[in-house]
Amino acid sequence: MRSNKGFTLIELLIALVLLVILAGALYGTYFSVVAAREKGGIRMEERRELSTTLGKLHDELASAFYKTPVSGTDAATTTAKTQRYHFVVEDRDSFGKPASLLQFTALTPPRIDPSPASDLMVVRYSVREKEEDQILTLVREARDLYLDTGVASVPYPVMERLEGFLVECWDGGKWVKTWDTALNNRLPNKVRITVTAKGGELFSTIATLRKTP
Repeated sequence: MRSNKGFTLIELLIALVLLVILAGALYGTYFSVVAAREKGGIRMEERRELSTTLGKLHDELASAFYKTPVSGTDAATTTAKTQRYHFVVEDRDSFGKPASLLQFTALTPPRIDPSPASDLMVVRYSVREKEEDQILTLVREARDLYLDTGVASVPYPVMERLEGFLVECWDGGKWVKTWDTALNNRLPNKVRITVTAKGGELFSTIATLRKTP
């Protein structure tokens, strides 16, 4: 008698089922790893963007410039010359989240290109919102204080998908959420910037401002 060696149909079906289960498990694991890797990359990019923006904000605030108005015979002339210098913080909110407005005059770093420019600029940070998904974006604008090019400054996003942007000023005794040199006649002692990232994580920096000349 001859013995017929081979696989029965049931054995082939069982092997096929096991192969499908194994392939499905490997497929799911592979794409889980890829998704986690992409998510980690996005998170690292967001952290880099946040760190860069907070560092730039800290440096610009440290170079904030303001002159206290003087009294006397030359007061009107001096005030006219210095009225452009300012430091303003407005307490605002968006969707119940802090969305401060910050605008100030700052000294500019030395330039290496020969294009005309003064040594002062007006910097403005504000928050824009998207109503459909309640996403906050921090935008920055900057323009030369004295050089009028006839072209409006273009705001550009520096941080996206925020849950809050809060600016607080130290007046020597407490932190306040509003400031205006037109009323205070001086710069705050310190400025604290607090950014709430997506997920509720808080990041902050504190800049010490130069004394008003």
